[in-house]
Amino acid sequence: MTTRARPNAFAFVLVTVLLDMLGFGLIMPVMPTLLAELTGLPLEQAAPWGGYLAAVYAVLNFLCGPLLGNLSDRFGRRPVLLLSMAALGANFLIMGLAETIWVLFIGRVLSGVAGATHATATAYIADVTEPDQRGRAFGLIGAAFGLGFILGPVLGGLLGQIDARAPFYAAAALSALNVAYGIFVLPESLPPESRRSFDLGRANPLGAFRHFSKLPHVAYFIVALGLLQFAQMLFPVVWAFYVELKFGWSASQVGASLGLVGLCHAIIQAGVLGLVLKRLGPERTAKLAIGIGVVGLVAYAFADRGALIYVIIPLSSMMAMAGPAIQSLGSNRVAKNAQGELQGAIASGNALATMLSPLVMTQAFEYFSSVSGRVRFPGAPFLLAALAVLQPFTATAPFDA
Repeated sequence: MTTRARPNAFAFVLVTVLLDMLGFGLIMPVMPTLLAELTGLPLEQAAPWGGYLAAVYAVLNFLCGPLLGNLSDRFGRRPVLLLSMAALGANFLIMGLAETIWVLFIGRVLSGVAGATHATATAYIADVTEPDQRGRAFGLIGAAFGLGFILGPVLGGLLGQIDARAPFYAAAALSALNVAYGIFVLPESLPPESRRSFDLGRANPLGAFRHFSKLPHVAYFIVALGLLQFAQMLFPVVWAFYVELKFGWSASQVGASLGLVGLCHAIIQAGVLGLVLKRLGPERTAKLAIGIGVVGLVAYAFADRGALIYVIIPLSSMMAMAGPAIQSLGSNRVAKNAQGELQGAIASGNALATMLSPLVMTQAFEYFSSVSGRVRFPGAPFLLAALAVLQPFTATAPFDA
């Protein structure tokens, strides 16, 4: 890829992340309503089904992350990205047409495979940026993610007022447009001479983890990112149930609050992150972000009125700086022709966290939200998330090495 083509390629990946997140954000505000409709259960009893669906997504993400990453190291990033985006659109259409809860699971299988392409998108960014610029570049990906998080839930909340299925059809249409856009404008970022042979033994989660366990600091960063993912799954899985139950919020209010989360993430990752990285470096940036994020998670757990949520969101969103900072530390320690493999291993680690977090968080929410329980504390999942992210905050040696 020529130097002239790099800005266009970088812009395409940012647009891809934006549209993908916009599609996911569209369905967040209406998912509780759809689950309650398909299961015939009250809202709080339908919450675990949301966890099961997220777990199915995570299992496929876990299995396919290293596979797609290795395939992109062998055949290039472009074909993997385009095929995965097409599968994502099919997922949204299937979920929108679902008449039973089991059809939703079929859609989540497809989205689990397609979602693993995030590793390839991140490897694409590593291909077209210099090592000392990757932290900021990964932050811009996060900003695009955040912008999609802003627009998606807000639009989803509005469309959900018309019909609970309308956001799914809108997400499918956006995905189709994204595929068409990519066919015409996406160049290949990994030239043939920089590719490596496909190794099935490393194109699976166990093989990838075994390979990177030989590089202890890289392995540590994979674990740290997984723990961050474990905590951040609160937003797509528990948030809507939490604020609806505790504060009686409507779908549009849920969408507005998630939109503010996305706005804060976008501002921090597109603007604040670059300044902090330049001043503190990636190691101290990660530690600072995690420390502030823990304070925000604890504050969510004990908030006693809805208005406080809007005060806490900008504080807790500072944790958005941690992921790009840690990811750049790992990316700078591996060769160019192994970027797909590394990002695939990171995707699998995140998927493992995504598998566990919905099951743990939704079950904890149901248990501590039940009126018949011994302790009624709906904010319990936020405390669990705070405990998880404290681990990379306290284990300083791998960051400093």
